[in-house]
Amino acid sequence: MSYLKRENGNKIYYEDTGSGDTAVVLIHGWGANLRAWDKTVPALTEAGYRVVALDHRACGQSDAAFEEISAASIASDVVALTHYLGLKKVVLNGWSLGGAVAVIAAAELKNVCTGLVLTCAASPAFVKQDGYPHGGDMEDLENIVGALQADRASTLPNLAVGCFAETPPQEQVEAMTELFRQSDPACNASLIALGELDQRDALGALSQPILVIVGAKDTLVDPNVPRSVQEFHANTTTVEFEASGHTPFWEETNKYNAEIVGFANAQLSA
Repeated sequence: MSYLKRENGNKIYYEDTGSGDTAVVLIHGWGANLRAWDKTVPALTEAGYRVVALDHRACGQSDAAFEEISAASIASDVVALTHYLGLKKVVLNGWSLGGAVAVIAAAELKNVCTGLVLTCAASPAFVKQDGYPHGGDMEDLENIVGALQADRASTLPNLAVGCFAETPPQEQVEAMTELFRQSDPACNASLIALGELDQRDALGALSQPILVIVGAKDTLVDPNVPRSVQEFHANTTTVEFEASGHTPFWEETNKYNAEIVGFANAQLSA
């Protein structure tokens, strides 16, 4: 088991598969953990890539006693881990909240990050902003947080169901629910912070190519949010997953893995 020491003695759990100084870094979504990528990692390693995945603060096997738990703080963990492992070239793949994390980390890593994948990402904004009509309403976000605080045990399974298009297989719902249950209530802070997120300018400032993965039937992140990335970043490729909700890496696994490996080939092999 591998841990990265951070502020005040708190630790971030990560898994590192493969070798070399080039890697794909996987950043999961809110309340989940790196086990979400168990169908993605084998495809990348079989393609010859080193793969690094980490648990967010207060998620999975990472500590929960951090003073700050936000997209920016999680991004600082991604950057610190990249440097700690001596990685010289990375592609960042962020799912949901992890997409917002990846945008921040890509800006900090500069040329070390050669490409960015945004999977059903909460970027550029999770809720509507001035001049930005996509996303949910702030009231909806507040209701989710309120439900988590009032009855976390019942709310997490409902969120798990919402991750999938139409009627998902029960085993997938149970697996996602278990990921959520392994998180600490402290991770609610990163969800609350999404209400103020606006990455339109940040996306425009990035130089790295971006691959956007859209779950056409996503009910947790408005599909028009990831679709809008190309409005703010010129070098963006958008791929629609028509049969997927919020988890195309579980719902259309073969197609998803082909897109990720192809993008890695283009951005890490040069």
